[in-house]
Amino acid sequence: MLGNEEIKELICAAQAGDQGAKEKILEHNINLVRSIVHRFTNRGYEWDDLFQIGCIGLIKSIERFDMKFDVQFSTYAVPMIIGEIRRFMRDDNPVKVSRPVKELAYKVHRTQEKLQGLLGREPTIKEVAADLILAPQEVVAALEAIQSPSSLYANAFQHDGDSVLLLDQIKYCDGQDSAYFEKLALKEILSRLPPKERTVIQLRFFEDKTQAEIGILIGLSQVQVSRIEKSALKAIREFMQTS
Repeated sequence: MLGNEEIKELICAAQAGDQGAKEKILEHNINLVRSIVHRFTNRGYEWDDLFQIGCIGLIKSIERFDMKFDVQFSTYAVPMIIGEIRRFMRDDNPVKVSRPVKELAYKVHRTQEKLQGLLGREPTIKEVAADLILAPQEVVAALEAIQSPSSLYANAFQHDGDSVLLLDQIKYCDGQDSAYFEKLALKEILSRLPPKERTVIQLRFFEDKTQAEIGILIGLSQVQVSRIEKSALKAIREFMQTS
C-alpha cells in the first residue's frame, strides 16, 4: 500500500499531467472501487459497467483532490466513487422524476405512516392531502411518479392456464399508427440490454453510425464495438424468441 505522503506526491504529478503517476494511483486503489461496486450489485446492472463508472469516479477524485484537504485520499475518493455510480444509475433510469416530486412522494409516505398509526387503518388520499394541505390530485401524481415502470411482457392475469400479457390488454385509438406497439416492444427489449450494448445499437441502427465512428464516440476500438454489437444482437434475438 502507498503511504499518505507518497500518494499525495503521485496526485501532484498526476494533476500536472504525469499519466504514469495516475495509472499507479489507479492500480493501488482498484480494490477500493471493487469493494464499492459490490454494494450496488443485484440492481439490474452489469458488474463491469458499474466498475467502469466507479473507475471514472476514482479518476475524478485524482483530478479534484486538493492538497489542502486534511483527509486521506481514500476517504475523499469513496464518496466520489459512490456518487458517480449513483448518478449513473439515476440518469440511466428510463423514467426521470424531478427532485421536488421525489421529496413530495417521501412526505406523502411519511404522512401515510403517521395517519395509519393514529387511525389504525390505511388513510385515504383525501385524508393524506388534507394533512399536507395539498389537492388530492397532487398526492396521487406524486405517488404515481415514483412507481417502477411495468414491463409490457408482465402477466396481466391468467386465463384458462394461459398467461395474458399487459401488452395484450392495450389497444390504440383510431388513426394511431399501428406500428406504435411494435416501437414500444422494441424499446422494451432495448431497455433490457446493458448500457454499453444499448448505446452501440442506438448509434449503429438508429443514428446510422459506422463501427469506427461509434468507437471514436465511446472510446473503444472498432473490434470492441463489433463484439459488443454482435453480443447485443444475439441478446435481442433471444429476448424476442422468449417473449
